[in-house]
Amino acid sequence: MSVSIESNFGADYAAHLPLLGDSIAELLAFFGVKRVYGVGGDFVANLINTLDKRVAVLPSSNEMHAGFSACAQAELNPLGVCMTTYTVGSLPCTSAAALARTEGLPVVFISGAPGEAEINSQALHHSVHPHTAWHTDLDAALNAFKALGVRAERLQGQRHSGQPNVAAEQFLQLLTYAYVNRQPVYIEVPRDLIYQPTQALSLPASPSELRPQALNLSGAELIACQIRTQLQRAKAPLVFLGEKLRLNAPLLEKILAFCEQNGLPYATTWFGKGMLDESRPLCLGSYNGVFSRLPNQDYIETQADYVLELGTAIFPSDTNNAFSSQTHAIDNHGNKTMLKGTAQWEADIAAVVELLSEQPIISAPPSLTLEADSRASTPVSTKDAELGYHHLSACINAAQQASQHPFIFLPEVGNSLFASFELTTLGSDIGRSYLANPWYAAMGTSLPYARAVVDQLAEQDSKQPVVVITGDGGFNFQANELINLQKQGANLVIVYMRNNIFHLGKAGDAPIYACNHEGFDPKLLIQAYGGRGHLCQQSGEFVDTLCGCIASGGLHLIEVPAPIEEPFQSDTTQKLNCYIGYRNGQAEATRRWQELCEKRN
Repeated sequence: MSVSIESNFGADYAAHLPLLGDSIAELLAFFGVKRVYGVGGDFVANLINTLDKRVAVLPSSNEMHAGFSACAQAELNPLGVCMTTYTVGSLPCTSAAALARTEGLPVVFISGAPGEAEINSQALHHSVHPHTAWHTDLDAALNAFKALGVRAERLQGQRHSGQPNVAAEQFLQLLTYAYVNRQPVYIEVPRDLIYQPTQALSLPASPSELRPQALNLSGAELIACQIRTQLQRAKAPLVFLGEKLRLNAPLLEKILAFCEQNGLPYATTWFGKGMLDESRPLCLGSYNGVFSRLPNQDYIETQADYVLELGTAIFPSDTNNAFSSQTHAIDNHGNKTMLKGTAQWEADIAAVVELLSEQPIISAPPSLTLEADSRASTPVSTKDAELGYHHLSACINAAQQASQHPFIFLPEVGNSLFASFELTTLGSDIGRSYLANPWYAAMGTSLPYARAVVDQLAEQDSKQPVVVITGDGGFNFQANELINLQKQGANLVIVYMRNNIFHLGKAGDAPIYACNHEGFDPKLLIQAYGGRGHLCQQSGEFVDTLCGCIASGGLHLIEVPAPIEEPFQSDTTQKLNCYIGYRNGQAEATRRWQELCEKRN
């Protein structure tokens, strides 16, 4: 016998039920989502129309860029959200999903899907279905995301006429999983469910109540006692902060307060760059063994007699650990305590830090004099010096100092990324002064990241300058995103390093390394998007131009030469290309790499 929801549970209950689309909008707003990045399409049209009443549904130039913008959004917010149509829209997002999975970002990938009533013997538009096949694979995108280790589900419609569907509860569980575990999820929403009633939800006051409130581990007081004893014995202690802390701002704030309370010098990893204000007296910067040249690197490598390591990765990356050169002093330190943070939201670290912070531990902090203005690896010698990659970061640092405004840096993958580790990162209105994806390293992310950062700054009514640093090859990956930056009215400066090739890791002269044409003029391109183009050849000219761009606002592109000859390469990139050559079995690179490692050891 067929029954209705009304006859089963009563008219009042049936009238109380929301439509699924409205519940999805409510849940996104509950988690603090104000923007969704995506590309429209047939299967997602109903959801777009519903969400548009509660959140800003913003366009991206393509689906992969939408995913990358959502990744940057997740770096700065409880969740990032990307929305696309079925398969042809969702499959291009798998690179962004892999990035989110690797970097530990809570990104929600939402895809429209065929309505449940449409599933029959016919092949559906956008489905993966060769014309000779007997079977239509409707789960291709679900399985693709699952293959990356991403939790992927399709929302379920009504299964009994007397029961409302459970899709809203299912959606809540998926968002909670992403938020609590800081991992991406993929959700397919059949289009005919949007306007169907679903179970009404009762939500807590805030998302934080969805996290486990109790630490189900014992021994925090014993660990704190061990650390307290070690700190009291040490003459030159160091706190080394891992990249996991960048997504846990409250805990990071407590750790920094503990360091200030006891006068403890601290440093971070390459992957943690941007979460610290490197101008603070106790901050030693971003350290990575032989690949770093910090003003107080000697304190890290030779003076520190005890290291408290907090929130670093369980399984380290080669990039973040001096590329297996065995020159990373923190890795090799013989007297340290490692507290990785294995509990959700690093609750185990928080418990220990709270115990340590109950009273000061060190009566006489270590003596440390920082050279805060000399952090660039290669200083700017003269204003008329030929501009090149070897001191580009120093020039940008000089411009930041001259403009008296902290910059937010967004480096592209490639030489730009490794040049950026020599930049000085300061405070930020959005909590991060540097955003990149150095672990996964997908090329073509800096402009999609810029979109999310510009939106975040606008939300906070901040005019903080944003600087993208990109090679010409990386820029060509993503130039079509300029149209959305134009629509945003973005205050953005693109530093465009020009050499017409993919240089990092270049191992020959095959045409595949050619990324540009000598006749291409990026200054004309930026003008087409309402911006201004500039060309700089000397160091002083570049510093003045960058300062002028920051002062005037708007969209700018500064073209700078990036010769590939070794004298024009930054110290970091020379070492990195040597490492890549060593890994590829090149004899000369192998000799130089071994010499470098032996010298530091």
